[in-house]
Amino acid sequence: MIWAAPVAYSQRTLAAALLVLLLPAAPAHAADAPQRVVDFEAAVLLKPEDKANRVEQWVEQGVVFKLAHEPQKSKTKGLLMFFPHIGSGHKGIVCAMATEPIPVRATFPSPVSSVTIALWGSTGTLALVEAFDADGNVVDRAKVEAVPGRKSPADPVPIFNMTVSAKRIAYVEFSGARDGEYLAADEVRFAPLSDSPPK
Repeated sequence: MIWAAPVAYSQRTLAAALLVLLLPAAPAHAADAPQRVVDFEAAVLLKPEDKANRVEQWVEQGVVFKLAHEPQKSKTKGLLMFFPHIGSGHKGIVCAMATEPIPVRATFPSPVSSVTIALWGSTGTLALVEAFDADGNVVDRAKVEAVPGRKSPADPVPIFNMTVSAKRIAYVEFSGARDGEYLAADEVRFAPLSDSPPK
């Protein structure tokens, strides 16, 4: 007696396996593109005369960091500065306008699909990250009502992540600090779109 069913089953299984192998690979989603990281470690914290290094903009990995707008309460030029993280020694970028906090904008060299910012700041301050498209429309938003603080003086200042995602992000802004407070970005990780190679 010949068992035909198992043979037919094996043939169907083999055909299905061959079909899977012969199908063209699906194109990688933009979010699967390798992430790039900006960490500000090349920045100089202090000038030779021991003054804070304040700059109008910072460019790293093709990403341009500057304030979202000029100060409105004074004629002072809007500046950024670099801040050391207590506990790790990492360098972070922050708005240098202590009495007029202004969002820090990061503009990407080409559209990206997701952005994760590692932040730390004054305990209890608000943290807001907004993603914009090329037309200036908000396409995603992440918010933390109160930045976490140290549980004891010996602890390092907590660093936390905030992520925004959309089809084509042109730039992001982070903000939330009140007068006399700060919100610093430790690093920015972003995924360029596969159809928009970095310039």
